[in-house]
Amino acid sequence: MLILSIDTSTRGCSVSVHTDSGMLAGYDLYTDRSSSAMLTTLIKTSIEHAGYALSDIDAIAIAKGPGSYTGLRVGVSTAKGLCYALDKPLIAINTLEAMSLQINPFFNGHLLCPMIDARRMEVYAAVFDDRNAFVWPTQAIIMKEDSFTDLLKDNKIVFFGDGAAKCKPLLADHSNAVFPDSEIRPSAKTVGELAVNAFRNNQFENVSSFEPYYLKDFMSPPPRKQNLTT
Repeated sequence: MLILSIDTSTRGCSVSVHTDSGMLAGYDLYTDRSSSAMLTTLIKTSIEHAGYALSDIDAIAIAKGPGSYTGLRVGVSTAKGLCYALDKPLIAINTLEAMSLQINPFFNGHLLCPMIDARRMEVYAAVFDDRNAFVWPTQAIIMKEDSFTDLLKDNKIVFFGDGAAKCKPLLADHSNAVFPDSEIRPSAKTVGELAVNAFRNNQFENVSSFEPYYLKDFMSPPPRKQNLTT
């Protein structure tokens, strides 16, 4: 199998190419608005560096969210466009599940809590065990001092992702709360790993009806008041 994976869940974009034996090419670009400006370029470069053409792809995988409304819309639109053009199936992967897989090998016996920044004190988060299975489902959480009290009583939990900065001032003093020094961002590299298993299990989406996993409705900022003079 040959799978092209895309992640535009947060700022920047990420593309990878996987076979069932591993990753052939992968690129991460973390600059503002790069998902709209550079995504097609990264796709073309990744495919070429892997030694294939777009027509060789067996499936397109997309990080479905949660995450940035605009970023997810760009990524999903691109993935669906490729599926239609190439007549290939679509695979959708939970962004937080793919993030958890990045650090899973390094924290044996810990619970893993990837977090994506939302608005104010809110984060998109889920909790996974050391087999990368869900302990808490994906949800929007307004961070409070007691948000993870029950789980922290008996478990060491690794909090990471760009939303963990909201969590750290509230939980950093807890002996079971762990905050890695390095920043962990969503990446198509682990989206592709999960997509390989999904392909094997024929876990495909309906391309025409598929929508990003926004988790909550998009809230546009209120319009600025205009100073009117007479």
